Amino acid sequence: MRVKLEGITVLARDVPGLTSFYRDVLGFKVLIEEEHYTEFENDGVRLAIFSGPLMADNTNGHHSFLEERKGQAFELNFECDSPEDVYVRYDAFVAKGAVGITAPKVMPWGHTTGFFADPEGNIHSLFAVNPVRAEDAD
Repeated sequence: MRVKLEGITVLARDVPGLTSFYRDVLGFKVLIEEEHYTEFENDGVRLAIFSGPLMADNTNGHHSFLEERKGQAFELNFECDSPEDVYVRYDAFVAKGAVGITAPKVMPWGHTTGFFADPEGNIHSLFAVNPVRAEDAD
């Protein structure tokens, strides 16, 4: 079994405004654009953890890196090999100290998904694409 970091979701209050920024300012190509969701084309993902106070030093002491964060800032999406693997990994993550938020279940968008929180309260997902049944493919 394996788990891989599939994507990072930036949470926004103004999805169309942030979509415009990523598309028009950063040059990301939009793959899916809906009222509450946008997906961009990307060749890879880099994830890093860095000290907020040190980032403040890099940004001329910007206050946002010094203030305590409140609420959800981002979500990491971890893709599993199969729906069964989502259940196994969810239980293993919770047993190792992750906070269970929503146990895995089949979602209306065709994934089996479970949500858990890290030690700082950021909520992330484990998911697998559900196989298409023959009767559903017709």
